[in-house]
Amino acid sequence: MSISMTRTLQTLALTLSFSLAIISVSAQPPTDDPIRVKKTTDFTVTGTGSAPEWQMTTPITIPQRQGKVNYSTTMRILWSDKGIYLLYESEDTKITSTIREDFQDIFNEDVVEAFFWPDERSVIYFEYELSPYNYELPILVPNYNARMYGWLPWHYEGARRTVHKAVIQEKNGKVTGWTGEVFIPFAVLTPLQNVPPAPGTAWRANFYRIDYDVDMAEWSWKKTGPSFHEYEKFGKIVFE
Repeated sequence: MSISMTRTLQTLALTLSFSLAIISVSAQPPTDDPIRVKKTTDFTVTGTGSAPEWQMTTPITIPQRQGKVNYSTTMRILWSDKGIYLLYESEDTKITSTIREDFQDIFNEDVVEAFFWPDERSVIYFEYELSPYNYELPILVPNYNARMYGWLPWHYEGARRTVHKAVIQEKNGKVTGWTGEVFIPFAVLTPLQNVPPAPGTAWRANFYRIDYDVDMAEWSWKKTGPSFHEYEKFGKIVFE
């Protein structure tokens, strides 16, 4: 075989390999697909996800990022004219939750969390946490170059107050998991911009879980670094 023919075959082989690589990469599902949030009429929060409205949407798996346990975690989300509904379902065999008061550092124990960043022109976002025993931490977070401190809601009552329920599941006397269900009214997000949303509105957001069975295990919808507060890495939700 001549040298020129050998080089031609090598070139063709490289071209084919490169083309196959492109096909392989393009066949992968995109990692930045937004969550399409379906609209619902308002319903009663029970903590169990028993409302038929939840059947409008499918569970979203929240991947585990670190930790020695191996539990599944899913989240569902809906919205209405008045606010956002969330439903977390967390597999668990041991509940680590001793705090029995709202507005405390419940993130140091088992908890689920949601972060909503409605307007990317501002570095202020809303963080919500719920424990297995139904204690909550709702805060507004100004985050300037990782210098942040949460602010609790003022006049947190009436139409501005969340509705939340958490239920621990057991089978044969043993814990199997827990669910957390919450309604976050748009009224409590005042004065954030781009609120309330309209059909087609996009927000940045992320969804988390922390568990302390053995060490600190963490789950997140979109992967961040050492801090859940890396808002530049949040994903996107779009209200339908």
